[in-house]
Amino acid sequence: MDRNSAIGLFLISALLIIYLFFAPKPKPEPAAEKPKTTATTAATASAPLDSAAATQALGSFGSAAVGTAQTTQLKNENITVTFSSKGGRVEAVRLNNYKTFSGKPLDLFTAQSAQLDTRFRTNDGRQVKLSDLYFRAEPQGTTTLRYVADVAGGQIEQLYTLAAGSYELAYNLRFNNLSASVTQEPLTLSFVDNVRQTEQDRKQNRNHTLINRYLVSGDHTALGEASEKPEEVKVAEPLKWIAHKHDFFVAGIVAENQFQSGQLNATVDLEDTTYIKTLSSTLAIPAADVQQGKANFRFYFGPNSFNTLKAVAPDFDRNVYLGWGLFRWVNRFVVLPVFHFLEQYISSYGIIIALLVVLIKLVTWPLTYKTYESQAKMRVLKPEIDAIKEKYPDDQLKQQQETMKLHSTMGVSALSGCVPTLLTIPILFAMFQFFPNAIELRQQPFLWAHDLSTYDDLIKLPFSVPFLGNHISLFTLLMTLSTLAMTYQSNQNNPAAMQGPMKFYSYLMPLVFFFVLNSFSAGLTWYYLISNLVTLAQQAITRRFVDDTKLRAKLEANKIKNKDKKPSGFAARLQDAMKAAQEKENQSRQGGRPTAATDDDSSDDSGTGASDVSPKRPRKTRRS
Repeated sequence: MDRNSAIGLFLISALLIIYLFFAPKPKPEPAAEKPKTTATTAATASAPLDSAAATQALGSFGSAAVGTAQTTQLKNENITVTFSSKGGRVEAVRLNNYKTFSGKPLDLFTAQSAQLDTRFRTNDGRQVKLSDLYFRAEPQGTTTLRYVADVAGGQIEQLYTLAAGSYELAYNLRFNNLSASVTQEPLTLSFVDNVRQTEQDRKQNRNHTLINRYLVSGDHTALGEASEKPEEVKVAEPLKWIAHKHDFFVAGIVAENQFQSGQLNATVDLEDTTYIKTLSSTLAIPAADVQQGKANFRFYFGPNSFNTLKAVAPDFDRNVYLGWGLFRWVNRFVVLPVFHFLEQYISSYGIIIALLVVLIKLVTWPLTYKTYESQAKMRVLKPEIDAIKEKYPDDQLKQQQETMKLHSTMGVSALSGCVPTLLTIPILFAMFQFFPNAIELRQQPFLWAHDLSTYDDLIKLPFSVPFLGNHISLFTLLMTLSTLAMTYQSNQNNPAAMQGPMKFYSYLMPLVFFFVLNSFSAGLTWYYLISNLVTLAQQAITRRFVDDTKLRAKLEANKIKNKDKKPSGFAARLQDAMKAAQEKENQSRQGGRPTAATDDDSSDDSGTGASDVSPKRPRKTRRS
């Protein structure tokens, strides 16, 4: 590893650490002869309300405030949605084909952990919530459920439809003949979601839990991903959708028209062992849409899978965080297509990751070859570079000038060793976002890891180590050892290029990353372990194609060819800058006076009579 390659590697490492701190295939569905949706109903006892008190509180809407709560389910092969007649609302959602990290059924939310509700204001100044009212359930076949409440001489109607094989629940809210009783103020749809831990890594589960939103204007933003402080965002513009993202799952609401405005909140109580974060969304529904039967929405309750989400709504696939800018582009158009292509033929995701490494390494092999060739050129030129250091032992600037001159004459680029390494940054950063967010890896075992989407904890510690935790990831440990071995081999091949602090830091960085990556997904560290092993193999193969003797002959030919050639472009500008720096340094050494003038003054002060032999020039006087 020469100095330029090392600088490139350290730069990547520094950028990666800054990026980290600031900045899965679904399980197979059970076979069914014919996909279907079913509806079931159950009754639960509820203490009756006092009708007089209900009328006093709700006025003409109090007639529907007394009743018995009943639950009804719509179910297909993917999800089971439980509704309550008290409010005619969604009460709980279970994802049928997923389990929590502890093996329990995965309930996206329950009646105890979340609440969906809608409120509106009446013309006599009362505020009414749908959860204050009891609705009459009218199942229409196995796919549709209709709730009706007779109030104020009209009706409140809610219609839910769950199609077979879908994660989407269609929803329509309509006020029939209630324009005389209800104001034209927007209705308020609220969704309070106390998120429970479903993954092994509680901290990652919390950090990846947030609210995404998409405006009608096309702007997509989100609350802070890793924030543990209370957050509140008020949105005055119309919204198209909001989504409560639970790490690998999403509970979202999409408006067919629009939400007039909204307010999003997220809070964390680190002392709470039941819930990891509380998400709350409040959305304004135009009253005209409700009265005209145009208040149509879709709930999405399902996995945070890119291919599934992209068909739900515009930019809904952004709930799968693939990085920003170029890194997202690499994941979306390179990594994901290759990954999904391989999973069609290979069932083991550990093998898929290994093949992904091989394919990427094959594509980037020209860059690897270029880097190794640059190292070989520096190794061949080492005698000349050592001679320059011996000639100017105390003048670093002169050493750099002569070294640049040597590189120019021999046709060697000083940047050719680090530029190819820097070009791999997009892939490096893309992988850091892909593996922790890929639901395809969730609960997929490989070797000793039971879940490639989180860290493997084969080695458990009886105590907690700062920045490391109470476990050691074996994949991360092996990755670190392979990186140290690769560093050692590079330093052995170029002993003069890596000395002093540079050599120390080359061994320090892998150890730093051991602490950083110990709690990252096993899929990511497995990827880098295989990447290191493939890189070592590439270096061994590349050595066979780079002959130092032939390379020396090529450089000597360049020396003859470039003998009278002047540097141009960046090299010329760099040389000019270095010359200017040299002249400035010389002047500073002489007290800021030109060397010739200093010599003249010394002759005048010496008293040797030299001034009598050579007459002095008359000094020019400055005119005012």
